[in-house]
Amino acid sequence: MKRSEIPSLDDLRALEAVARLGSVRAAAAELALTHGAVSRRVSKLGIDIGVPLLEADGRGVRPTAGGETLAQATGQALALISGALAAIRTSAAPAPIVLSCERSLAMRWLIPRLSEFQDAHPAVEVHLSTGGGALDFARERVTLAIRRLDFALDPGWAVTTLMLERVGPVMPPSLRQAFDSGDYVALGSRTRPLAWQEWLDGHPDAPRPRSIRLLDHHFLMMEAALGGLGVALAPQAIAANDVVAGRLKAPAGFSPDGTAYGLIQPRTSATSQDLSALRTWLMAQAAALCGTTRFRSLRARPARDR
Repeated sequence: MKRSEIPSLDDLRALEAVARLGSVRAAAAELALTHGAVSRRVSKLGIDIGVPLLEADGRGVRPTAGGETLAQATGQALALISGALAAIRTSAAPAPIVLSCERSLAMRWLIPRLSEFQDAHPAVEVHLSTGGGALDFARERVTLAIRRLDFALDPGWAVTTLMLERVGPVMPPSLRQAFDSGDYVALGSRTRPLAWQEWLDGHPDAPRPRSIRLLDHHFLMMEAALGGLGVALAPQAIAANDVVAGRLKAPAGFSPDGTAYGLIQPRTSATSQDLSALRTWLMAQAAALCGTTRFRSLRARPARDR
């Protein structure tokens, strides 16, 4: 086949994503396209090469034998391209490390500590971006990502557990009595709408709230708690600074919720000395987190697998 006859790379990427993720919807989310756009690209690809690429599988679709072969070849080709890009960038002048982190974790845990790393490594340039869930390292030009590992992980990623997610109720000292008596508003985040119920199920001796109120993000929930609007069910990493400073109390401590945060980077990317230093520092900060505060914990049931 002449190179001019090779199909569109966008169409090939659409097929590869559908075959790897197992659904058009998941592929659309990863590629930031509509469901219809992904379907059209795969259909067009099949027409261009004259081979059916997908077939019905219940309510979904699956690749045909030809589709699976082409999807695997496309995945291998994309991995080679990613490796070549990484090699080129590594051999060029040192580029900034782009660290992607979930928004609330970045605002309340990473940013307050990052100056410590910069002071120790003044020649290392770290650019911080925020985001959650899956990402395209090449397209978004991200070097390293910190993510809560509660979504499907790409097999092409190298994932290192950074720290367990530990959650617990936090409140200003003025609300401690209301919490103990069960006369409080429970503040949660819409990103984890079932978190309070799961925590209460695992802590049968904890006082029950009179109502649960959800805010859009954890950082808004924390500001509401600091403002005395209720008791927030907060991840330890997000609440630790305020607890240590005495602005918030955590009488029930923090317990694992069955998830963890991880450091993620493509398997094909090189780990420079600067990146290695940043990874080591992040791991040390995470390890120190559990030792920063010591609390009396309510009796808890074993955490359920999630």
